[in-house]
Amino acid sequence: MTAPSAAKPRGTRLPRLARRRQLLDAAMEVFVARGYHAAAMDEIAERAGVSKPVLYQHFPGKQELYLALLDESVEQLIDGVRTALRSTTDNWQRVTATFSAYFGYVAEHKGTFRLVFESDFTNDPAVRERLDTADRKCADMISQVIKEDAGVADDEAHLLGISLVGMAQVSARYWLSTVGSIPREAAEQLVARLAWRGISGWPLTADQPEQPPAQA
Repeated sequence: MTAPSAAKPRGTRLPRLARRRQLLDAAMEVFVARGYHAAAMDEIAERAGVSKPVLYQHFPGKQELYLALLDESVEQLIDGVRTALRSTTDNWQRVTATFSAYFGYVAEHKGTFRLVFESDFTNDPAVRERLDTADRKCADMISQVIKEDAGVADDEAHLLGISLVGMAQVSARYWLSTVGSIPREAAEQLVARLAWRGISGWPLTADQPEQPPAQA
């Protein structure tokens, strides 16, 4: 991880919401670069170009600041998965769009994914609860599609959903660690095809003829 960029000069008064956004953006840079435990409120304030009292007016402590960022980060991921699943009724395209959502999330230049997938603060109950909730919500959305289209039981559909979420997370993070060896689109297609080979084995309950994509 690299160190955050230079501190911003202290400027004029900002509206409360604009100041909060400024502080969150500065904190994101510091947390992504340092991790939770090594990050300091002094550094975050300096990076934002404000005094520590101003920072504490908005966030009473480092944990509250981190959790605010984590809430934003997990919601970004959940929204991406939700959008992917709603983007089409074709299940092959749904699979590829969902994997693309995970790959796009880890490739995002701010390093937001590190708060969700590579946090050094995961043992904290409040953090763990948010991470587990994000996994559950993504898996629930995926399993609902599986249940409706394949007619499997709730617990079976949820297990399949959790499995696909884990597959998407691990493969996307591994791909990011080896950027340059496989282009992003090719990596997404490769892993999506693997998932499709398994999930398409369940017949559709509705009369919707659906063919797997041709071999590349």
